[in-house]
Amino acid sequence: MQPLHLYNTLSRKKELFEPLNAPYVGMYVCGPTVYNYVHLGNVRTFLTFDTLYRYLTFIGYKVRYVRNLTDVGHLVGDGDEGEDKIGRMAKLEKVEPMEIVQRFTNDFHTVMAQFNTIPPSIEPTATGHMVEQIEAVQTLLANGLAYESNGSVYFDIETYNKRGGNYGKLSGRILDDLLNETRELDGQSEKRNPLDFAIWKRASPEHIMRWNSPWGAGFPGWHLECTCMSTKYLGKQFDIHGGGMDLKFPHHECEIAQGDGLTGLDPVRYWMHSNMLTVNGQKMSKSLGNSFLPAELFAGSHYLLEQAYSPMTVRFFMLQSHYRSTLDFSNEALKAAQKGYRRLANGLRVIKTLDYQPDDSVTPSDDKQQDIRQAVQQFYDAMNDDLNTAVAIAQLFTLLKYINMIYLNQLQSATLGEEVFTLLKESFVTFMQDVLGLKEEGTSDQPVLEGMLTLYREYKEQKQYDKVDQIRSYFKAQGLAIKDMKHQIDWAYEE
Repeated sequence: MQPLHLYNTLSRKKELFEPLNAPYVGMYVCGPTVYNYVHLGNVRTFLTFDTLYRYLTFIGYKVRYVRNLTDVGHLVGDGDEGEDKIGRMAKLEKVEPMEIVQRFTNDFHTVMAQFNTIPPSIEPTATGHMVEQIEAVQTLLANGLAYESNGSVYFDIETYNKRGGNYGKLSGRILDDLLNETRELDGQSEKRNPLDFAIWKRASPEHIMRWNSPWGAGFPGWHLECTCMSTKYLGKQFDIHGGGMDLKFPHHECEIAQGDGLTGLDPVRYWMHSNMLTVNGQKMSKSLGNSFLPAELFAGSHYLLEQAYSPMTVRFFMLQSHYRSTLDFSNEALKAAQKGYRRLANGLRVIKTLDYQPDDSVTPSDDKQQDIRQAVQQFYDAMNDDLNTAVAIAQLFTLLKYINMIYLNQLQSATLGEEVFTLLKESFVTFMQDVLGLKEEGTSDQPVLEGMLTLYREYKEQKQYDKVDQIRSYFKAQGLAIKDMKHQIDWAYEE
């Protein structure tokens, strides 16, 4: 089996994954700013790193997964000036900022649970780490890499670069080009260099989120928060830092400069970024009216949606594309994903009920055994190739073919031999549930379904076809279908 390779945004190539302290892995992912409902672009990022977390754990690593909550310091427009996103929402609704934080944190956790993501090992908040952030500002000042101006403190990029730093190396942006792009902003005159970024901001009188500091009342810079939380729980240098492509510059670029400035070390070994979402080929944005929330997807309540799509359908849909590729939402693509997910869910339900049936009169088939072993191997190879879930899912459908043949009595389990049958069963369940996080969304009323099927058989024997049709209609209303087979009658998720 080929070892795990991950695409490192910093080197712009796939690299062999070698943790600093195997089997332990430290992974930090930028979490949401909890001022509004979590959007699908965020969800894709968190699904990507949930899958990586699952896979690393599955192949034997002990992962500490840290995903923060930004509850202060993220300003409207993502720059150094303007209102705090949470403070602004609190003013609009005339409530305490922490009420906004709590409401949208609760919503975020609900959505993550709906998508079957595993909670992180640690979920720190920016407001819970004010001491660490003030200390970091003091250290950067003492190291000569920051300066105070009118109660705010800025990171000094020119000094950092003169000392051997390379601001721009993650995003590939050249400093001179960045300077030419920079336009004059309010408060820009406080800075020695227009590219310098705030690590502590003085709070204006109307700014409701503020803390006392050696430089007066203020709040931490958005970029500094992640540096302090990641290094507190993962160390001065750690293995993986993930986030959306939109965070590459300036957020992650600033994190590298800060981390280096604080410790003299490049803080992260592997930088990983998930790509953006589009809708019918257009960038997803509120201004275009084509941005929809997870709740709208599940209810089918957005005007662009022709029907509702379940959480596992959407998870499957996202996993069908490589995390570094653009993902385009359309009704056609979502309907195809629904069909594909339900086929796999049927296979998952069925394989759990199948047991090996020995038969000395049956000769195991080398071709079929080889096909199954190869599909299992190729699943690992795909996941080890920079988490290529699209290719990995294709291998599940190869395994599904054999599950269905056994289920439909077209193939005896003895044809595979006990070892390969067990490999088929255990691999399919583990790959689907544990690695890809795709679970059955079926009904919990199993006894009711079994009772209805018993009635269905009786009514068929008695030729009471009106009642047979009623039961079929009941199943259909639940998103289920009755399967009449020669050797048995069963139910399945409607594909």
